Amino acid sequence: MFKTLRNGLLICLAAISFQALAAPAAHEVVQQTTTTLLADLKANKEQYRTDPGAFYNALNSILGPVVDVDGISRGVMTVRYSRQASPEQMQRFQENFKRSLMQFYGNALLEYNNQDIRVLPVSGQQDPERTSVNMEIKDGKGVVYPLSYTMVSLDGTWKMRNVVINGINVGKLFRDQFAQAMQDNRNDLDKVIDNWTETVAKARQGANAS
Repeated sequence: MFKTLRNGLLICLAAISFQALAAPAAHEVVQQTTTTLLADLKANKEQYRTDPGAFYNALNSILGPVVDVDGISRGVMTVRYSRQASPEQMQRFQENFKRSLMQFYGNALLEYNNQDIRVLPVSGQQDPERTSVNMEIKDGKGVVYPLSYTMVSLDGTWKMRNVVINGINVGKLFRDQFAQAMQDNRNDLDKVIDNWTETVAKARQGANAS
């Protein structure tokens, strides 16, 4: 499953970088910021390959303010565990979750090699508070990966809440991973939170090896 996800992430996750533009529709924000991020990646790719820390920091500066980290992390933790968590534990998990997100996406983006990206036209009436932006990504072999972002309007700014890549629901994937980690660690919430980045890294390494 992670291998399929990794293949789809080679470029499509670039489009998560939704800058806080004032009024454009969600799909316009995706189109504009995808172009901007890929231009930056093209200009600095070799530097990022030798200095991944700089790349992750750059991603965080772009993605951090425009990803609904609170909503995503609570969805990954689920009500079952989030209602047990203290505010301090939730804050730590959000920070670790964002770090793992940047690392997970960053590794995929470094493999980007001029794949074709197309933001699909809007179909039907759009909800002003929550909508989906659909894309198609064609890799170097001509394989097309469908992508759908769930975007929510928070305080007048569009933020990413979830993504489905080639039929794989990323939010659910991380949610299942969190539940498994809780089981493996005998419901020790602090241990799961503190080891979350390593948990995601090991899963990514396993995908790369398979």
